[in-house]
Amino acid sequence: MQSGIQKTHFNFPGQTHYYKGKVRDVYTINDEKLIMVATDRISSFDVVLPRPIPYKGQVLNLIAAKMLEATKDIVPNWLEAVPHPNVAIGKKATPYKVEMVVRGYLAGHAAREYKAGKRILCGVSMPDGLYENDAFPKPIITPATKAPDGLHDEDISREEIINKEIVNAEDYSKLEQYALALFQRGTEIAAKQGLILVDTKYEFGKTQEGEIILIDEIHTPDSSRYFYADTYQELQKIGQAQRQLSKEFVREWLMENGFQGKKGQIIPEMTVETLNLITYRYIELYEKLTEKKFDKNPELTEVSTIEKAIKKYLNNS
Repeated sequence: MQSGIQKTHFNFPGQTHYYKGKVRDVYTINDEKLIMVATDRISSFDVVLPRPIPYKGQVLNLIAAKMLEATKDIVPNWLEAVPHPNVAIGKKATPYKVEMVVRGYLAGHAAREYKAGKRILCGVSMPDGLYENDAFPKPIITPATKAPDGLHDEDISREEIINKEIVNAEDYSKLEQYALALFQRGTEIAAKQGLILVDTKYEFGKTQEGEIILIDEIHTPDSSRYFYADTYQELQKIGQAQRQLSKEFVREWLMENGFQGKKGQIIPEMTVETLNLITYRYIELYEKLTEKKFDKNPELTEVSTIEKAIKKYLNNS
């Protein structure tokens, strides 16, 4: 089995900052440009799992690049170049401390809250009489606070965000408009490929010039959930689980093995078979969304190759 990229430790000319996220290693150049290296680390329940998933970083990065290109007419974004399948380079912005989570269907976290009897999520009402994976009458926004390292993101309402001055009212209204428009575009793209965009999250930032831009990744299996459209109605009718392409199956595997990120719980170790299955699922979504065959080039998984590609780009820019 191909080993995954667990970490990078580069030092570039003009490097002013380094940050290790759950999945990405982020390098800042001259306080104005970001280099994001999508590793093969995988997180769930806000915990990074011990073993990386081969090729996952490439899948995330390449899907995100395609989707950012396909939505830049809706809102400008941070991306400027992709010099390597694991690497994205673009402009730096100050992130808003909220994630804009858009839900078109009662799934995942929303479904778990609904099953527990809750009918209000992040200040938004959810109608009675829904079954898991049913569509909402219209997409809803259920924002979450961006948590510091090691802490869980938390649900929060629009009113709390504005009252606590996390985001001002004018900017938050723009974030809502952008998020819903992006979700609509993502829904249309998915539909053309026989998929349903179930829910997703968007992150935004503000540049030094005061422009709101879309940052990070969009419409990837780490940030989004997809169902297969051709079997959706039939499976809902008989009350069976939906066929899906997302990271949710990783969460489900962890829950089945007694882990939900709670204090005192031990992360179960994934077998080689499980790792291979997750890699397959990520690649399947890539090929579904891009209509391209994924290139399993082992040379591109070498950390030295990533560093070389970044340095070449910086020297030529």
